Amino acid sequence: MTAERIVKQLLRENQGWLTSKEILDLGVSKYEFYRAIQEMELERAGHGIYVSADVWPDSMYLIHLRSAQAVFSHETALFLHDMTNREPSYYSVTVKTGYNPHRLKQDGIKVYTIMERLHGLGLSEVKTPFGHTVPVYDIERTLCDILRSRSSVEIQVFLDALKSYARRNDKNLRVLMQYAEAFHVRTILKPYLEVLL
Repeated sequence: MTAERIVKQLLRENQGWLTSKEILDLGVSKYEFYRAIQEMELERAGHGIYVSADVWPDSMYLIHLRSAQAVFSHETALFLHDMTNREPSYYSVTVKTGYNPHRLKQDGIKVYTIMERLHGLGLSEVKTPFGHTVPVYDIERTLCDILRSRSSVEIQVFLDALKSYARRNDKNLRVLMQYAEAFHVRTILKPYLEVLL
C-alpha cells in the first residue's frame, strides 16, 4: 500500500486528523510521509499533527494528541459533563507529577499536577463538541478536584456544579465519598452534601 493510501485511510478513520507517529509506526518512511502531506495539502496543526483542510479545528482534541497523559479536569471537565453553563475561558488539564507542562502552559492551558497513583483515579472518556473522544475525569473526581483547588476556583462554580450533581440520575455518592477520602476533602465536602441531598 502506498504512503498516500495509508494517509487517506487514517484520515478517514480519525475524522481528518493524523499524527506522524501513527504513520511511522506503520512502516512508512519520513520521506514518503512528508511527500504525501505535501501532495494532499494537509495542514500542520501542531508538532507531528496534521489535519485535512476541510476539518473544523478542535482544540481539545489537539491538546489530547499533543499530550496523551493530559486529562481534562476542573472547569473544563464540568463543561464536558454539562455541569456548568459557562464555557471555560481556558482549558484545564491534570498531568502526573514530573511531567514537563511547559508547552501546555505556553498555550494558555491551566495545568494541575497529581502524583502518579492518583492520576488514573476516575479516568473516563467523553466526546468534545466536535465529536472527538478525549480523556476526562468523571463527575465525582471533578467535584473533588475543584474542592481541592478551591483557592484558584470560584466558589460559585463549585456550588453550581454540586447543585447540578444533586439533580443528576447518574450520581454515585459512594464513589464521590471514596474519592473525597483519597483526596482528603471528605470533611469539607460532607456539609455541602448534607445541605443539598
